[in-house]
Amino acid sequence: MSQTVSVRLDDDTLKQLDMMAKTADRSRAWLMAQAVKQYVAHEAWQIEAIQKSLEKLESGAARFADHDKVAQWLASWGSENEKEQPTCG
Repeated sequence: MSQTVSVRLDDDTLKQLDMMAKTADRSRAWLMAQAVKQYVAHEAWQIEAIQKSLEKLESGAARFADHDKVAQWLASWGSENEKEQPTCG
């Protein structure tokens, strides 16, 4: 079962949406429904991952990498002296 909802979009977004709908030979409503489905699925995944991580933290089972080592590793990306990925202890 589906329900109708309304959403307010600015003119530029609507113009892009109409262009995409025409190009894809789909309705504006179909594109918006697909976008919302993808957004909801992504956000639900993120929330679940965060909740699992918090449960690990609260149970004492979480492992962490040293912040300074991670920062140094990230800063070395793309350089000739790229560092090894730090491990969790």
